[in-house]
Amino acid sequence: MARRPLLAASLVAASATAAVTLVAGDRLVRGHTAAAETISSAAEHREGVVPPSVLRVPLCAPGSVVRLDSTRVSYAVTVRRLAVAYRRPGRGRIARFGRLNVNGVPTVFAVLGARLDRSCRAAWYHVQLPLRPNGRTGWVRASAVTERSLHVHIVVNLSRRRVTVYRGPTPVLVATAAIGSPSTPTPTGHYYVNQKLVAPDPLGPFGPAALGISAFSPVLKNWVQGGPIAIHGTNEADLLGSAVSHGCIRVANDVVLQLWHLVPTGTPVLIR
Repeated sequence: MARRPLLAASLVAASATAAVTLVAGDRLVRGHTAAAETISSAAEHREGVVPPSVLRVPLCAPGSVVRLDSTRVSYAVTVRRLAVAYRRPGRGRIARFGRLNVNGVPTVFAVLGARLDRSCRAAWYHVQLPLRPNGRTGWVRASAVTERSLHVHIVVNLSRRRVTVYRGPTPVLVATAAIGSPSTPTPTGHYYVNQKLVAPDPLGPFGPAALGISAFSPVLKNWVQGGPIAIHGTNEADLLGSAVSHGCIRVANDVVLQLWHLVPTGTPVLIR
C-alpha cells in the first residue's frame, strides 16, 4: 500500500469524478484512461458462468452440506438481488448485501460449501464475507446469487515477498511484491478477490489497477471502509521486495495488468 490514504478510500473519493473507471462484472462500464483501454475481462469469460442453483450432487442426502473449496476448482457467487447473510441457514442475520458494493461494483462471495435441497441442488451457500473480523463466513440463499466456477488461485508468500497465480497445480505467474511493514503488517489467512478497481492515475501510487481482497488491516481499523487490503500496482518499483506498505500487496504495474487478465473476482487468495 502506498504512503497515503488507503486504496479503496482514494478510489471511492475519486469516483465522484470522471477520472475513475470502475468495473462491473469485470467489464469497464464508464470513464476512459490509457490503462483501462489495455485491460480486458478475458479471464471472466473463460470461467464457467451458470444459472443460480444448478449445482447438483448425485446420491446426496437432502439437507447435507458439501464442501466446494479446492485448489483444482472453486466457486464464487455474484449477488443478483438483495442477499442476506446468516450465521446458519435462515437464522442469525449478519448483514444485507445489495447487487453492488460500496464501490459501485458487483458484490461477490467466495463459496466454501453448499447445503443441498431434496433434489440435491444447492439451497444455501456457505460463503466468505468481506467483513471484519478477517475470515468471517455466512450463509446466503442460492436463489439470491449466480454461481461461477473458477480454476485459478493466488498464493502470497510474505517471507519470500512473492505473489504466485496457479491454474490448478501449475504456476502461471510469479512476481516479486512489497508487503506490509512491521507496524502495519499484511494479514495472513484465506481470502478471495472481492472486487476489481481501476485507479484514476495509471502512473500514481496504486498503478493502473487493483484487485481488492476480502482481508482487512489488523491495525488500521479506523481507516475508510475499515482498512481493506488490495493487490495493486505502484509508482515505487524500487521498493518491490520490501516490507514497506500499510498492509497492501504491491506488484509491478505490468504484473497487475497480467493479474487483471488472469484472475476473475471470487478467486481464492492464500496469504501465508
